[in-house]
Amino acid sequence: MIIEDMMVRDVHTLAPDATLNEAIELMSSEKVRHLPVTDVTGKVVGIITDRDIKEFSPSPFQTADSKALYETKLLDIMTTPVITGHPLDFVEEVAVTFMEERIGCLPIVSEDKLVGMITETDILHTLVQLTGATQPGSQIEVKVPNKQGMLYEVAGIIRKNHSNIHSVLVYPDRHDEKYKVLVFRVQTMNPMSVIEDLREEGHEVLWPNLPSSPL
Repeated sequence: MIIEDMMVRDVHTLAPDATLNEAIELMSSEKVRHLPVTDVTGKVVGIITDRDIKEFSPSPFQTADSKALYETKLLDIMTTPVITGHPLDFVEEVAVTFMEERIGCLPIVSEDKLVGMITETDILHTLVQLTGATQPGSQIEVKVPNKQGMLYEVAGIIRKNHSNIHSVLVYPDRHDEKYKVLVFRVQTMNPMSVIEDLREEGHEVLWPNLPSSPL
């Protein structure tokens, strides 16, 4: 999945000469936590977050300077430079950016103009969808040798049981690099027949950890 398919296109923005008070009002009325700051050409020149708002907003105990603080220009408090993404970036790559940079949002830019926005909530929602966790079914984890053709072989056994595969994840075995673990989400509430066939073919089923059928 690419970012263009999941990004929010109607992004609320403010200009650099907008005030802290304007940012507070816009965030409150639109219930957003991140505001890109753009110039007259649509280029992202900074970003304001709810954390910035809390940091720069006057304390209830401040009375003398509170009005001046509310009139502070975003140009003076916004975060810059801004990390951005492209509409054709893959969601997995963007998830890595969120993790490595510890950011809560990512403005999406094309031809130097803001075209969308992705937040950490959007990323989490999309990754949950990609795993198939929201669809009814069962999870099956199979430990296989790390060699060519194993995914095809195991998927074939599931196919013979007429079980539709929602999603497949592959990750290295934590204890032995010669093996990997295949995680299937399958459209069945009773995976017993699939598990039995996998074991008959010599595969190690890690989950569900059910006892083998008696001979």
